[in-house]
Amino acid sequence: MSKYNILWEYVQGKGTQSFKLTFEEIENIAGIPIDHYFLKYKKELMEYGYQVGKISMKEKTVIFNKLD
Repeated sequence: MSKYNILWEYVQGKGTQSFKLTFEEIENIAGIPIDHYFLKYKKELMEYGYQVGKISMKEKTVIFNKLD
């Protein structure tokens, strides 16, 4: 079980084609802050039908896109 499973389940539950979450929103959902390991774990999201799109360090946001 990944430390981001709660986040991945939330993303899957959204069901929308594409959406953006702030780092703060992600921390509130997952219960942990985003760190550099997030890049390692983001591949897990594909099992839930989504992928991590753009990560903006300036805006502190992550875009999630639904896989076709």
